[in-house]
Amino acid sequence: MRLSVLDLVPVRSDQSTSDALAATTRLAQTADRLGYTRYWVAEHHNMPSVAATSPPVLIAHLAAHTSALRLGSGGVMLPNHAPLAVAEQFALLEAAHPRRIDLGIGRAPGSDPVTSMALRGAAGRDDRDIEAFPDYLDDVVALMSSKGVRVPLPRDLMRDNYILKATPAAISEPTLWLLGSSMYSARLAAAKGLPYVFAHHFSGQGTEEALRLYRDTFRPSELAPEPVTFLTVNAVVAETRDEAMRLILPNLQMMGRLRTGQPLRALDLVEDAETQQVSPHAQAIVDAGLRQAVVGSPAEAADQLRALAGTFGVDEVMVHPVASAYRGVDPATAPGREQTLELLAKELF
Repeated sequence: MRLSVLDLVPVRSDQSTSDALAATTRLAQTADRLGYTRYWVAEHHNMPSVAATSPPVLIAHLAAHTSALRLGSGGVMLPNHAPLAVAEQFALLEAAHPRRIDLGIGRAPGSDPVTSMALRGAAGRDDRDIEAFPDYLDDVVALMSSKGVRVPLPRDLMRDNYILKATPAAISEPTLWLLGSSMYSARLAAAKGLPYVFAHHFSGQGTEEALRLYRDTFRPSELAPEPVTFLTVNAVVAETRDEAMRLILPNLQMMGRLRTGQPLRALDLVEDAETQQVSPHAQAIVDAGLRQAVVGSPAEAADQLRALAGTFGVDEVMVHPVASAYRGVDPATAPGREQTLELLAKELF
């Protein structure tokens, strides 16, 4: 089983943005050293606990500090951006780091409605861009190719067609993945013959149905002759299950606040999370999140990952290491997250 890493670049209450980025750089280097397959960063906006706002910028930084990892987006929220801009960014990353770049694309806004409005409004975009998502996917694929896209022009212009390309002389192209947590994304990925990743770490619901639909209705394409898929899962691994439970608590409580509409803040330290009073509704979300996460000692976590891969028929799992930290830890590090990758590698590689 191959293992990969998803990173939202969490910001703890003891960290600045610079600290969080330094910790992520160390984490990526750890994954690179241990032999993880790929390392993806997300796109979220205006969230106190998430520093991953611009995947291509982060990927360029991490690619320069690693040597073997595939770097990618998990994902770029395409309705927020012009397809040509996305294609240019990732084609340029591929040119700088050949055969190391993945372009994971999603349809969600990656933020709250107000922030989304500000982001899309500044770029002259609106909800029509969500409806055009399937066409935009095609545009990105074509723009990154060596052939480019032939654009029809009005008859009164000198030429009948105009060629648009993301780069002038592409030799290789980033691997494109469609991301999702719904039947819509599974159906679209299958129809377009795209590799597909299910966000099990976020949803945890409908994973089996979505992957079955994807495989059953898949149409071979130049990008993927057969279904290619894996899934993501939250993970905290420590020497004992009790220790892992302490380290995951801040993340679980943060998700409880997010889904019950409470004000968001930076990720709590372990000691602060343990003193929090949680509403019954939020506690139910905490409990559900714990059930769908990989949590425990190295042997327990390895068994959970094997079971997850077997249940959903995948040979790769992308772990999202969500451990917080204790008071007094160096803010530029994330020892619990690094430990998760190290202990899993010892058990599974």
